[in-house]
Amino acid sequence: MPRTTVNDLVNAAKESLEELTVSELKSEISSDTCIAIDIRDFRERLLEGTIPGSVSAPRGMIEWWFDPESPYHKEGFNLEDRFVLFCSLGWRSALAASTLQDLGFHNVAHLASGFTGWVEANGDVELVTSGGKWFNSSDDIIASLIDD
Repeated sequence: MPRTTVNDLVNAAKESLEELTVSELKSEISSDTCIAIDIRDFRERLLEGTIPGSVSAPRGMIEWWFDPESPYHKEGFNLEDRFVLFCSLGWRSALAASTLQDLGFHNVAHLASGFTGWVEANGDVELVTSGGKWFNSSDDIIASLIDD
């Protein structure tokens, strides 16, 4: 059996997804017709910032937080809402959006160019000032990455 690569998985996910450009996402945000979901790791958010008003839902928690039958379901992730997911480059968000579709969310899209494309298109960036209980600043993250 041939091996499936991550490229294969992402490309298959994108075949069934609505992919938005930065300008399309800006339009949806300004008209208040979607909830932008930042699926990046909290360290990425703390180091780079995020799209203003977006909600953090790390990729590893998507299934658990969104599924209403999960013991970890979070209020506010409703099946009928419009969600646009983004990550750094649009790969993780494609996989996560596809997973949400599998869970029964039908009004889901993702930002094709990711947060990197958002920044390159001069989109506004909101600073994230805390990593919750794990990190208090970007300096904490950098220090955790440096070997002694």
